Parts: sequence; structure tokens; C-alpha cells
Amino acid sequence: MGIYTDHIVPRIVNWTCSTAGIARWREKVCAGLVGDVVEIGFGSGTNVGHYPDTVRRVLFVEPAPTARRLAQKRIERSPIPIEHVGMDGQRLTLANESCDAALVTFTLCTIKDPHAALLELFRVLKPGASLHFLEHGIAPDERTAQWQRRLNGIEQRVADGCQLIRDPLAMVREAGFEVQWSEQRFVKGPKPWSYFSAGVATKPQSAVPEPPPV
Repeated sequence: MGIYTDHIVPRIVNWTCSTAGIARWREKVCAGLVGDVVEIGFGSGTNVGHYPDTVRRVLFVEPAPTARRLAQKRIERSPIPIEHVGMDGQRLTLANESCDAALVTFTLCTIKDPHAALLELFRVLKPGASLHFLEHGIAPDERTAQWQRRLNGIEQRVADGCQLIRDPLAMVREAGFEVQWSEQRFVKGPKPWSYFSAGVATKPQSAVPEPPPV
């Protein structure tokens, strides 16, 4: 931790993830959220303006104080109650089966153990509840994927652990969720950072998540 990680990275993420193009993806992914929503990797609150009026409250997890400060005005303007409930998405303080939906955007790329975080979301979601996600990750074409693998170490150092080579859709399925719809494609921008995976998955009515593949 230091000045760069604590103060500069959250501002860079706020700037790069607040574009009009990404906002359209956020709007699409947030559609259908209902009731009590847990959001991990809340960042500077760039999803706040996209919550539908079917959301009763948002319980968010965010470790970075600078990101939380940047989010404060968005939180204050929101008609939906928004509450900070933790620092670590891998260890949620929420009760089992206490949430109606979950939201994760541009978080699974950075969190140290994404499988643990997804298992925690699986735990706190009610049976049949939905996980809404928007992430970037490994591209399907080998040329771009090779560049992603070459750049991954640099990316982790300059972007506080962010990785270019994770497969969000596969991780969601490995955690026991059933994907209801998904969209994967390149968006405008440098290709190693621009392959997006968006979707909605549900926790089965009765299921036990599989351990990650060895």
C-alpha cells in the first residue's frame, strides 16, 4: 500500500470507468436488480445512477478510502439507501441467504481470490437470486490473448493487481451459478483491455458450488 495505490489508482479507475460507453453497459447489467443488493468492488460508485427503482437498498464492499470519498456525492444524491458493509469481498459480514441480488463490475479482474469472492456471494444470496456482472478478461482470439499474457505482469503492477487473463464467465459458472444470459465482445479501445463479459446468473434453488478446477 502507498500513495500510488491508495490515492492515484482509485482516481484513474474512476476516470477510465466513467465513460459514456461503459455507462451503457452498466445500465444494461443493472437492469433487473431487486430488493437488497450486495455490491462488491463498489469503487467510486459509478453504478449508483444505474440502479433501478426496484432496488430497496445497496450494501457495498470497498476497501479503498479514496474511492469511498469519491463515491460520497453519488451516494448522497441517490434516492436508494446505500451502506458500506465491509472491506473484503472474499469475507462478507452478511448473513447466509440475506440478499436478493448481487452486483460485480470490473472487480473479478483485481480481487486476489475471485473464486472465494464468488462463493461468498453464492452464500449470501437467497436461492433463485441473481448475480449481475460486467468484467473485462481474456480474449477469444489468440493474437490478443498472447498480448494479454505478455502485458499481465505490468498490468498487475500499475493497476493494483488487475489481471488481463481471467475468464469471468467461467469463474461465475465454477462458483455454482447458472448463467441466464451473457454477452461477450470487444468494445472500443485497446484490445487487451477491451474484451467485455456481461451477464446475469442465478443461484439455483438447491445447489452446492463446485470447488475450482485444479
